[in-house]
Amino acid sequence: MSRILDWLTLSLVSGLGISGYWRLVKNFGGPDRVLAASQQELLAIPGIRPAQVAGFRDISNLYERGERVLARHADFGAKVICCDDSGYPDLLKQTEDPPPVLYVCGQEDLLQSCCLAVVGSRAATDYGRSVAFSLAERLAASTITVVSGLAMGIDARAHRGALSAGGNTVAVLGCGLDIVYPSLNRDLFHQIREKGALVSEYPLGTRPEGFRFPARNRIIAGMSHGVVVVEAARKSGSLITAQLALDWGREVFAVPGRVDSFKSAGTHSLLKQGAKLVQTVEDILEEMPQGFSHSQADLRISCSVRPLPSEPDACALLGCLDVYPCSRDDLIVRSGLAAGRVNELLLFLELDGFVEILATDEIRKLG
Repeated sequence: MSRILDWLTLSLVSGLGISGYWRLVKNFGGPDRVLAASQQELLAIPGIRPAQVAGFRDISNLYERGERVLARHADFGAKVICCDDSGYPDLLKQTEDPPPVLYVCGQEDLLQSCCLAVVGSRAATDYGRSVAFSLAERLAASTITVVSGLAMGIDARAHRGALSAGGNTVAVLGCGLDIVYPSLNRDLFHQIREKGALVSEYPLGTRPEGFRFPARNRIIAGMSHGVVVVEAARKSGSLITAQLALDWGREVFAVPGRVDSFKSAGTHSLLKQGAKLVQTVEDILEEMPQGFSHSQADLRISCSVRPLPSEPDACALLGCLDVYPCSRDDLIVRSGLAAGRVNELLLFLELDGFVEILATDEIRKLG
């Protein structure tokens, strides 16, 4: 317990920062030795500023704060994992200046599983949400742990897809584990806490301020074997996550979208830079690390693919549709069927969940 308390207490030093934390730990040989050092010894370390050392003035008070944080997390049902624990994610430990301490609710063993990040736009299109759900569902069915950030849009759909397959998912938060952000994902938050894992580098009570989310993204990329970007604009947090993955030698995957959509501009840029094109889940699975294996037979069984309609005309009509909406008139022309027959088939296909008829009277195929 004293070892965990040392790691945690040092992380509570105001103004020290992650880089300062690791600079001191590497120079002194451990957080316990840093906390035992004098201010003069601390200031002798290159790169350490007086403002960073100011937080060491009352070490006994710092330790008391650390004990309170530990007790509060234990009462909350969360575990505190420090960087030299066996349960700390191995891949994250290999990154530059990893979080010294992680707070975890749920199945902490998932941090040691084969993880893959699925990220993308908060303001996602129907196409993006459908692809994120489907990919995550199939990845989870193949024993991959889906990691994302619990944001609206692509993140939420990725978590839900993994849960729908009865698989594993980890949500990395940009706030304390006791704060549901965004609040609209409250039900998903509790599902992940019960069936997956919630992870944060911030103690309970930490508010979700904007600067914490890029820091959150480095954990998502750091603990994952690769990052799948489903939908992203040119300037987005998802591209930051992808760049971090590239910097650390991880796989980066991108899902193509409409060429005229700014919401796919970021993924198309990644593809130009050499990211792997994703058309099916197999495009991702074949890049998983040595030692991970799956069989196509197992994948087919796990995904429980829905059978096509038995009516030949209905199958033909589905073949004329895409995830991108088309007008009813265009569909009639494409199919070559009479308008009355198309309307009849669309009614049954909508009831069976194969298509969605939008308010604009356009039709799209559901993923």
